[in-house]
Amino acid sequence: MSFLSHLLHPHQKPELASARFSTWVGQSGTQYVYEIHPLEAEFQAVPATYIYARQTESGTWEPLYIAQTRALSQRLEGHVSVEDARKQGATHIHVHLSNAGQAARCSEEHDLVNQWHPVCNDP
Repeated sequence: MSFLSHLLHPHQKPELASARFSTWVGQSGTQYVYEIHPLEAEFQAVPATYIYARQTESGTWEPLYIAQTRALSQRLEGHVSVEDARKQGATHIHVHLSNAGQAARCSEEHDLVNQWHPVCNDP
């Protein structure tokens, strides 16, 4: 999805870059590329931003929860659990690995949450 297209259609779902990747656009217009995995995937203890998402009937993605973590293998500590996300319809986890530091991951998280307003991020 181009930046201009996103401005004209801000609630349009992100397009798949390939079968294994999706591009999410934040409120700032920044595009973030995420790798798509099944919910059951196991990860190493690497820093990342992640999205619990479901694929719609039209093949687009809907974010249900967006968060960042210092250790993706322990992503569930203090956050929405896989089961909570699954109850909301999550089918996949989208992952953006990031060694840029916690401030950059938090900035990305807030940029995406402010754009998409995922149901599990609501207070």
